[in-house]
Amino acid sequence: MSLPFYQKLHQHYDSSYRNKDLRTTMSHYQQEKKSSAIYTHGSTAYSSRSSAAHRQESEAFSQASAASYQQQASRATASTHASAASRKTASAYDYGYSHGLTDSSLMLEDYSSKLSPQPKRAKKSLLSGEEKENLPSDYMVPIFSGRQVHVSGITDTEEERIKEAAAYIAQRNLLASEEGIIASKQSTASRQSTASKQSAVSKQSAVSKHSTASKESVVSKHSAVSKRSTASQESTSSLHQEEAFEKKSRKVAIREKAERLSLTKTLEETEAFHRKLNEDHLLHAPEFVIKPRSHTVWEKENVKLHCSVSGWPEPRVTWYKNQVPINVHANPGKYIIESRYGMHTLEINACNFEDTAQYRASAMNVKGELSAYASVVVKRYKGEFDETRFHAGVSTLPLSFAVTPYGYASKFEIHFDDKFDVSFGREGETMSLGCRVVITPEIKHFQPEIQWYRNGAPVSPSKWVQTHWSGDRATLTFSHLNKEDEGLYTIRVRMGEYYEQYSAYVFVRDADAEIEGAPAAPLDVMCLDANKDYIIISWKQPAVDGGSPILGYFIDKCEVGTDSWSQCNDTPVKFARFPVTGLIEGRSYVFRVRAVNKTGIGLPSRVSEPVAALDPAEKARLKSRPSAPWTGQIIVTEEEPSEGIVPGPPTDLSVTEATRSYVVLSWKPPGQRGHEGILYFVEKCDAETENWQRVNTELPVKSPRFALFDLAEGKSYRFRVRCSNSAGVGEPSEATEVTVVGDKLDIPKAPGKIIPSRNTDTSVVVSWEESKDAKELVGYYIESSVVGSGKWEPCNNNPVKGPRFTCHGLATGQSYIFRVRAVNAAGLSEYSQDSEAIEVKAAIAAPSPPYDITCLESCRDSMVLGWKQPDKSGGAEITGYYVNYREVIDGVPGRWREANIKAVSDEAYKISNLKENMVYQFQVAAMNIAGLGVPSAVSACFKCEEWTIAVPGPPHSVKCSEVRKTSLVLQWRPPIHSGRTPVTGYFVDLKEASAKDDQWRGLNEAAIKNTYLRVQGLKEGASYVFRVRAINQVGVGKPSDLAGPVVAETRPGTKEVVVNVDDDGVISLNFECDQMTPNSQFNWSKDYVSTEGSPRLDVESKGNKTKMTFKDLGTEDIGIYSCDVTDTDGIASSYLIDEDELKRLLALSQEHKFPIVPVKSELAVEILEKGQVRFWMQAEKLSANTKVTYIFNDKEIFEGPKYKMHVDRNTGIIEMFMEKLQDEDEGTYTFQLQDGKAVGHSTLVLIGDVYKKLQKEAEFQRQEWIRKQGPHFAEYLSWEVTGECNVLLKCKVANIKKETHIVWYKDEREISVDEKHDFKDGICTLLITEFSKKDAGIYEVILKDDRGKDKSRLKLVDEAFKELMTEVCKTIALSATDLKIQSTAEGIRLYSFVTYYLDDLKVNWSHNGTAIKYTDRVKSGVTGEQIWLQINEPTPNDKGKYVMELFDGKTGHQKTVDLSGQAYDEAFAEFQRLKQAAIAEKNRARVLGGLPDVVTIQEGKALNLTCIVWGDPTPEVSWLKNEKPLVTDDHCSVKFEAGKTAYFTISGVSTADSGKYGLVVKNKYGSEISDFTISVFIPEEEARKATEQPQKGNKKSK
Repeated sequence: MSLPFYQKLHQHYDSSYRNKDLRTTMSHYQQEKKSSAIYTHGSTAYSSRSSAAHRQESEAFSQASAASYQQQASRATASTHASAASRKTASAYDYGYSHGLTDSSLMLEDYSSKLSPQPKRAKKSLLSGEEKENLPSDYMVPIFSGRQVHVSGITDTEEERIKEAAAYIAQRNLLASEEGIIASKQSTASRQSTASKQSAVSKQSAVSKHSTASKESVVSKHSAVSKRSTASQESTSSLHQEEAFEKKSRKVAIREKAERLSLTKTLEETEAFHRKLNEDHLLHAPEFVIKPRSHTVWEKENVKLHCSVSGWPEPRVTWYKNQVPINVHANPGKYIIESRYGMHTLEINACNFEDTAQYRASAMNVKGELSAYASVVVKRYKGEFDETRFHAGVSTLPLSFAVTPYGYASKFEIHFDDKFDVSFGREGETMSLGCRVVITPEIKHFQPEIQWYRNGAPVSPSKWVQTHWSGDRATLTFSHLNKEDEGLYTIRVRMGEYYEQYSAYVFVRDADAEIEGAPAAPLDVMCLDANKDYIIISWKQPAVDGGSPILGYFIDKCEVGTDSWSQCNDTPVKFARFPVTGLIEGRSYVFRVRAVNKTGIGLPSRVSEPVAALDPAEKARLKSRPSAPWTGQIIVTEEEPSEGIVPGPPTDLSVTEATRSYVVLSWKPPGQRGHEGILYFVEKCDAETENWQRVNTELPVKSPRFALFDLAEGKSYRFRVRCSNSAGVGEPSEATEVTVVGDKLDIPKAPGKIIPSRNTDTSVVVSWEESKDAKELVGYYIESSVVGSGKWEPCNNNPVKGPRFTCHGLATGQSYIFRVRAVNAAGLSEYSQDSEAIEVKAAIAAPSPPYDITCLESCRDSMVLGWKQPDKSGGAEITGYYVNYREVIDGVPGRWREANIKAVSDEAYKISNLKENMVYQFQVAAMNIAGLGVPSAVSACFKCEEWTIAVPGPPHSVKCSEVRKTSLVLQWRPPIHSGRTPVTGYFVDLKEASAKDDQWRGLNEAAIKNTYLRVQGLKEGASYVFRVRAINQVGVGKPSDLAGPVVAETRPGTKEVVVNVDDDGVISLNFECDQMTPNSQFNWSKDYVSTEGSPRLDVESKGNKTKMTFKDLGTEDIGIYSCDVTDTDGIASSYLIDEDELKRLLALSQEHKFPIVPVKSELAVEILEKGQVRFWMQAEKLSANTKVTYIFNDKEIFEGPKYKMHVDRNTGIIEMFMEKLQDEDEGTYTFQLQDGKAVGHSTLVLIGDVYKKLQKEAEFQRQEWIRKQGPHFAEYLSWEVTGECNVLLKCKVANIKKETHIVWYKDEREISVDEKHDFKDGICTLLITEFSKKDAGIYEVILKDDRGKDKSRLKLVDEAFKELMTEVCKTIALSATDLKIQSTAEGIRLYSFVTYYLDDLKVNWSHNGTAIKYTDRVKSGVTGEQIWLQINEPTPNDKGKYVMELFDGKTGHQKTVDLSGQAYDEAFAEFQRLKQAAIAEKNRARVLGGLPDVVTIQEGKALNLTCIVWGDPTPEVSWLKNEKPLVTDDHCSVKFEAGKTAYFTISGVSTADSGKYGLVVKNKYGSEISDFTISVFIPEEEARKATEQPQKGNKKSK
């Protein structure tokens, strides 16, 4: 089949559904169709062709179709309750099923499409060369005309995709002959028998009408060539006549098509009429498939009621509130009623108490009416809202509502046994949550409805999770845990109109990384946006980064139906959203994400749900259902092919999303677009230019959205879009605003105020302030760390929303700190500050049972009971007790009765209206804010009778408070029964808890009248118990119940009552408690009797602080004042005010009532810059009314020419200034202060030497100030030794100008300086090079100009000179180079170089730690800057370590060298070589002198030459003439005498004797040649030869 160019460039989705997927799809669909009547009703919208078309082709086919209709009607009545269009589709489906569409041999009819002829006046298409090559000649690009297009993957579940595929196959077969212009090929014989054989193929034109009011009707043309096989194939195949082609006009083809459709419709209506004759097969009453469920919600929350109804005709649903129809218009915004896809919804917004009611959904049609009820209860939480119930933890939520008038709510009780607890799993593992459900009474054939929820959303069975109900146990099983499964799971069991639910949190930890240190897997991968060209994928960042920051993420894709994963991005992206491109239109894909850090790539996330590359509008169209049956009418617009229309510019172009990795554009198609489909081209340009570049040059965009990549981060761009079709490329759209490439979404700020609070013994509730100005916040990650460990662990792996979370799985008794970070698509915020440490232990709970119930008094018809308060208060104050009693007759107890309706606060209670002489048993239950605790154990039997004993009964309510390491306070209440006479006192006994009963000892010898006693002298850490006995005149009564055991210890954080006296002399007692609860209160008492209402005291409490103020402290206020903090674990403290403390407090109060001005600094004196004298003091504070008096020698002085006064009230500084101190100013100075009733003073005595010293200092400062008015020295002359071992004299000058001169002197003689100083840096220097003793002396430098002069002297003599020379020598010593080894002809030399050498620098040499003794063989010396040690004729004894020490006068500086081993061997060998060379040079044969270079002699004269020769051994002598051996004769003779003198003689020279001569001396050490030239001249030629240059002899050495 030929494909148009746009299908050749992209593999078309249609080809994937025409072969291998067909059989599986149809088999699945047949199973679904048999089991789902609902889908049969809904899927009819996909039909476009009636079954009549098939019946026209074959009578056999029609009979099979009728049988199929009857079978379907009897199997599922719901399948026949559809519109006319639905029935047409159903018949088409049944036709396929009855004729073997599900069989393995099923094959689709093949058909092909011809391209429409190109209009004559159409403009040329602007296509690339490759695209033009793919186009057939003389054909235009086909337009998009199909409306019923099947695409896999656009629905949410696999089942729906199977159904869509099956519907698409049936639909395509139905429409195969309805779209396109068909060129028919038939034989001559078949044309004559068209009506009987139905084998003709007609030429038809399919017209697709768009009925949108805002758009004109467009007739879309498709060309297709379809070859039909009919039931008469046998007869047709027998005819072998010549074939011919028949052509019809477009108008005729459309008319014939309309007639065929009209006939088809008539046949269908007739068939439908016959089926309607039996209405019972079609109509049925409404039935609720899903009933609305009751809800209990908090105030101001929203609630939705859902229900689904079946029935035919389609029922109409009406909602009622308390039997009154709901009018959405009467309360705008309050109610929202929706009906979509058979699901009916009532949403109630912002619930309040008035919304608590019974709601009814009424469904009605012609067959009847049916109602379903649901109750909504709106609750208000009194107190702080505990959101942890919605985040984590185990909780059984309260009953949603009470008994309703409808249903069975009052008949069932639902309980959960063997409940699942907080669970911890790991990725990839399996987990099962379950509990046993007990329903009473049990009714057969009435099973409860079980529903599971995760974070409030229903959990649907899938390949990840399955639900199971066995009849008494509900189970939720995870086959493969993922982090997406983490959350609060709730099981709700409904029985009739009554339900109960239970919740627990499931935590999913990360799987072990394949690469150690790699990050964890991301989660919640999903599609944010999808169209033909790209799909935007989003995900959540993981909580664990593997120990190093996450660098980015890789996105992988996989086409549905394959197992091939491919990576979508080459470089990691940091933003948690990414557009995936390069997709095939209509194909379905799944995605996964992997995180990467510097260690490696982590595990992939769970795959996303399948999503199709399809425009949202097309997807919505395919998922929609028609609102009314198709009427079968076709509107045909007659128009001839006309000129193509160039599309206009797109509109509303905008940048919908911009990150550093990509930019997403969105626009609307143009209004002017012609009848064809259009493509888009996207262009970009830099913001500052108009150079537009096309982005998608290779691949045009089909959808009105596009993602751009490869943009420079931080750079500014503008964008525009053009449209294109076969007529050409349109004008561009308006350009977008300037867009800067970068993340528009900021990383959220760190959360604040992390507050942990106790929850259970393994969990902690963490709350925080949410991140400010956070956009698109995904949630929060919480981490915990054991205090001191430094290791952080994640508390959740799925981000939680809201400012509160319960962290489970903590170690009991361990202390933890917590931190939180926020996350959005841009990334994770910084960590919050660490919370305070908290110990993991249980929070507030119901109190434990009271115990030790005793009878304190018994009368004829009443009894007084006493008991001990529970050991465990549950972390909150016990607010009261409830007492129950029962009669015991002959040992048989009766039923329990309530003794009190209102809780009693005391640990004693009088029960009245009892029967005399009746035996009773009692039990007591305590209550706190958490609720009523478990009742106590049943008491012993007590007989109600009149007591006649004489001694007092036992005291009761004995308790310990103010427990410290060596003391505590014991309190009790008087006995209820005092005996015959009043109680006169009490005895207190104690013993250690482990001691025996005979080891009780009394604490007081005499009875005390108070009902309290401070017990002293306890052993720290010991455990004690106490008891109290009352006494009257008759005797001592029974002891009380034991109090304790109590451990003597001071708990950490214990604070005491503190006394305070304020500025007004008011005395108060103050107490602070850091362990208060919201319900805690302060209770003050005096002598352990409440002070409430006392006229002498005022109590003020605020926050965790309280203050009790004495109005007029006196002797009547002596006593013990204590403060108890309720709702805590016994926090209390007291303060004793006795007579001594009373006196101290009254004295302190007196001082505060009559205060003094506090002085911060006493009176002092200081000298200022000009020699002024400043007297000053500083007070703590001075008010505006403070008065200061200045006193000198007992006389007040005032401001005037001599004295200047100043007071700074802001700082409290008081000052007095004097210009100059004179002799008469010696004396005593006093400053007196008065500020209201407060007074103060300070005195300074300036007499004798103190005054004279101050006077002298003042005069010096005055002279200094005068000196500094002209040029002066800011820093006086000093010296410095430079790195070059020179001495630099320098000083710093100030107040210099151009005319200022500087003169240097040494020993009062001026030193001439070559350069004039410019004073720019304020430093004057004099450089002395190679400083030595001759430079010692007194140096002076003078500054002078017209304003004055200043001088500075520096003595460099005696000790000062020695100090300087020491520093110079030290610098020279530090400049010494490392010792080096040098071989000479005499021996080995060790040497070092210094900058320069001074005799003051002492040099010492040592060998192997021993000082060297200098001899002729070993010598030391200095040559220039070289310091050396010469070792002549070295021997092996000279091997070792040599040290050169340079002593600068104070410190020795050493340089070392090792002359041994290879170093010695090499040096010694070099010495031997040099020595031999020296010997050879010394004994070598040589000519010492005597021979001239040139000898000029007159012809005929005699020549005698003599020279001295030396050599050892005596050298051999020979002579050369013109470089040839000289032949001697009588004319020329030579002679060598005494081995050192050589003679050369020519008796009469002639011109033949002219030439170059040489004397050669030679011995075993060498030879030497001494050359000379003899020039013989004739007198006549003297003048001529005089001009010639004689040749010089060369002396050669060999």
